[in-house]
Amino acid sequence: MEKVIFFDVDGVLIHGYHYHEELRHCWDEKIENDLGINREKFCSLFFSPLWGEIITGKRDLKESLDEFLPTIGFSGQSEYLIEYWLENDSKINGELLSFIKKLSTDKDIRLFIATNQEHNRANYLMEKCGFSKYFEDIFHSAKIGFTKTQPEYFEAVDKLIGIQNTKPILFDDTPKVVKAAKEHGWDAYEFYDLSSLKQSDFISAKINKIEGV
Repeated sequence: MEKVIFFDVDGVLIHGYHYHEELRHCWDEKIENDLGINREKFCSLFFSPLWGEIITGKRDLKESLDEFLPTIGFSGQSEYLIEYWLENDSKINGELLSFIKKLSTDKDIRLFIATNQEHNRANYLMEKCGFSKYFEDIFHSAKIGFTKTQPEYFEAVDKLIGIQNTKPILFDDTPKVVKAAKEHGWDAYEFYDLSSLKQSDFISAKINKIEGV
């Protein structure tokens, strides 16, 4: 019987902005030293007011940066900043990806990415990071038009993957997303590290089989 499994990006597939601060790796930690951009201003004046519209596809990232960057005295091209972000926010969770590679060989499993993400990084993850080798598709919020805390996101994804005989599984580091997925009827689990996979009986059985237990 076919089983659909979703993995989040940041804090799960990528060692990035994890919900738990002790596991958090921020791409912009050295941005002031590297690019001369004040990190606090960038967060408060760009990310806080605009990011919600960017990750739901209502605003274009490059156009928004083109408008914003001159206001904080950055004279470089927005493309350079985007490239800096993408390269510094792509520390792959090697242990998890190794397991996913094995899962991807199971013909009864369909693997997808579910993430709050804008278009540039979604494409970068699939192509440059090589996730397209193992995941059938990426359902990012900018493509769907809603974030993973909204029921409309899950409704749209359900339509895209088709009717399932079993509940889809989601691993995500953010409790609010896990809660939203469960309320929609998915099996969702909070991801902390690789051991979190064993919260799912289905995945636990697959791990035991792979390990020969």
